[in-house]
Amino acid sequence: MKQARERRDDARKLLANGIDPSERRKATKTAATDRAANSFEAIAREWFASFSKAWAKSHADKVIHRLDLNVFPWLGGRPIAEIAASELLAVLRRIESRGAIETAHRTKQACSQVFRYAVATGRAERDPSADLRGALAPAKERHHPSVKDPTAIGALLRALDGYTGSPVTKCALQLAPLTFTRPGELRQAEWTEINLDGAEWRIPAERMKMRSPHIVPLSMQAVAVLRELHPITGRNKYVFPGARTNGRPMSENTVNAALRRLGYSKDEMTGHGFRSIASTQLNEQGWNRVAIERQLAHAERDDVRAAYNFAEHLPERRRMMQAWADYLDGLRSGAKATPIKRTA
Repeated sequence: MKQARERRDDARKLLANGIDPSERRKATKTAATDRAANSFEAIAREWFASFSKAWAKSHADKVIHRLDLNVFPWLGGRPIAEIAASELLAVLRRIESRGAIETAHRTKQACSQVFRYAVATGRAERDPSADLRGALAPAKERHHPSVKDPTAIGALLRALDGYTGSPVTKCALQLAPLTFTRPGELRQAEWTEINLDGAEWRIPAERMKMRSPHIVPLSMQAVAVLRELHPITGRNKYVFPGARTNGRPMSENTVNAALRRLGYSKDEMTGHGFRSIASTQLNEQGWNRVAIERQLAHAERDDVRAAYNFAEHLPERRRMMQAWADYLDGLRSGAKATPIKRTA
């Protein structure tokens, strides 16, 4: 009864000031609805739904998980237009305090994209994360461990040839240094992408990190490995199917686990390290830097150019990939291998 009398008195005061209480209630309800619709979390999820379709699932899962865990509990309900740089910094500091410096930087990057999306759709005036330049501890540069000395590379290749585990895993180990694709691109390779007679592997855009199709010229040595593997897995979808089911590619840990079995620790060599080996050696041998970067499928700054030039420098890349395979054969034999440098 007391609350009812208070509401009655409030209504009388509003009427005395020329305000309709029912209209006031509607306006309050509308404001609350607008506030919820323009909250950071609502807009972040809208942004994610719009853009994540073009991302690899693993990347999309990581992005939304970071926001769910690190941002939404503190900023999710706040109107995005009212969030100040200091509030965002406080959230990022929580991540930083756990020692997760790289995660803090990646979370800041995702938040910046959400704020820019809000600006573009008329629900915020600016991106406050721009004011946080230099506010976080610098992230440590990530290096993928790999052997570097040519003699050590030769020893690694001989170890790979001597692997006594699954023949499918052995072929993956042998193909990795010959193609130096990303580990995920290798293990998810499909037979329909590979033309053994044409000595070419075409990876579709949806499986590439940079979302652009990629051509891998196959050396004679790479074709030989694949021809040896074809009778084993050629009836399957995947070149390297999982150990438990042919319907899935091999586990992301398979190659690294095989390297550990061969005696290489995680600080000495990883599946990603084959890319580092190729990049370092090919640059030292004087091959065209652009051809090397294209073969590594590194980011193309101009997205339009990337879409139309995935075959850029292909003749030179074919020569380079065969020369690289021949060079590795020399290292494997233990002889003093002379790199076959590019010719004009």
